[in-house]
Amino acid sequence: MNNKLSIALCQMMTGPSKTENLARADKMIEQACQRDVDLIILPEVFNSPYQADLFPAYAEPYPGPTTEFLSRTAREKGVAIVGGSIIEQSAQGKLYNSSFVFDEHGNLLGRHRKIHLFDVDMPGRITFKESDTLSPGNNITLFEFHGIRIGLLICYDIRFPEVSRALALAGADLLIVPAAFNHTSGPLFWELMMRSRAVDQQLYVAAAAPATNQDALYHAWGNSLIVDPWGRIIARADDREQIVFAELDFSVNEEIRREIPLYKHRRTDLYELKSQSVGKIENIQED
Repeated sequence: MNNKLSIALCQMMTGPSKTENLARADKMIEQACQRDVDLIILPEVFNSPYQADLFPAYAEPYPGPTTEFLSRTAREKGVAIVGGSIIEQSAQGKLYNSSFVFDEHGNLLGRHRKIHLFDVDMPGRITFKESDTLSPGNNITLFEFHGIRIGLLICYDIRFPEVSRALALAGADLLIVPAAFNHTSGPLFWELMMRSRAVDQQLYVAAAAPATNQDALYHAWGNSLIVDPWGRIIARADDREQIVFAELDFSVNEEIRREIPLYKHRRTDLYELKSQSVGKIENIQED
């Protein structure tokens, strides 16, 4: 495994025009590539507004315009890209909140379909129901990039520690989380969730969010951040459009696991986590 990885989180603002959103993503990727980065991460639903009632209008198949843009850009820039997420339409017409990952040659490394749909009702604050239009994915996603094992989650997935633990037990060195917390959940839970997962799984967490757009109906929280395995925030944005950079040193994973050996201390005689789908790569041309 490579001991280091240079990453960039592109906290971009999104609007109603898919064409303009892709152009904005292209510009931020170009800016990020001015630094010597290995991997660029875009936010959740980066090519459209985050509104459940609009998801069908912005949905597209794989391959489609956005994934072709991501593959081409990765190849031309020579950098791996985690394409935040988009609304994917399957051959059967189902809609998924999906993240596609391309290596520096433009080859597909993996796809994650959000497995926990964001259905919440906080009276007087926010009501949102992804399940009105979306279907949940059924795989826990782990992919490898230059010897580094990376778990991929989307937003609400991070609230379920079983998923992160399953990924850690499968060898994940880093969790990547494209997410779009809002101005209600963000102040309460954003930093808490990301730091908690980093500490309880003893690995890096990189969470990429959209910038706040006051003209949108859904106000994303922004605050993209990168947390090390000790729970320290090593890079963070505010709510404006910007790029967050960090170099991850995976010897830190080894350090904390040596000094605080949680995995050796697990009482698997008393509890057990079962998952048969970690790292499963389904045929993404189907379903």
